[in-house]
Amino acid sequence: MQQHIEDGSVPTGTSHSALEQLRQLIGQHAGEPGKPLPTERDLSERFGVGRREIRRALDVLEEEGRIWRKQGKGTFIGPEAPAQPLILQTLPRQSNLFEVMEARLQIEPGLARFAAMRATAEQVALLQRLLERVRTIDSCDADQIELWDSAFHRAIAEAAGNRLLLGLFDAVDAIRRDESWQNLRTQARTQERLDNYDDHHQRIVNHIAAHQPNEAARVMREHLLSLQQALITAVSDNEGEDQ
Repeated sequence: MQQHIEDGSVPTGTSHSALEQLRQLIGQHAGEPGKPLPTERDLSERFGVGRREIRRALDVLEEEGRIWRKQGKGTFIGPEAPAQPLILQTLPRQSNLFEVMEARLQIEPGLARFAAMRATAEQVALLQRLLERVRTIDSCDADQIELWDSAFHRAIAEAAGNRLLLGLFDAVDAIRRDESWQNLRTQARTQERLDNYDDHHQRIVNHIAAHQPNEAARVMREHLLSLQQALITAVSDNEGEDQ
């Protein structure tokens, strides 16, 4: 059933767009721990997304420790605001999934390397919690899979401790999640591949926790190459159906 906001329109935003806007809202109130957030209904109307998407985004922020909830009282900003990447105004916005994968292959192994050198115990614990959340998701729920997978990879980027690289990650990740490519991403996702990605994720976390930068970078590259190959296969299958 579609959800309607106050003026009768149907919200079209995703959990990701809700999460991004909530990050910005929390960032505007850095240094104000305990400040209450608006209600889910108000946030839904303000951001133009459904209340389900708001709840899913709040789940991510709660797992990250950015917010906390008290039953019957509301949702409050946590003790620390999300890391704010540098704004890169001149990054090109025209791209495609294969360019995105090439960019990820250049950026994310390095992020995993730095994370293995710099991650705190709290950041490693967060990575493990996010990984556990990914494992509980229904394989048919593309919105949830992409939300928590992106949160996992962003937590690695944040643990790397480099704002410029975090900004590059966010820019590439935003392009990756373009809705026009949703069907292709879904087609490239099978249970066997999801199990393989889970193995990659766990090995990456293990290497980060053990402060093994070369190994963390190597497994991240292996993971991204698997994603790239899955996309190539999906495109090939689509082209075969069109002939």
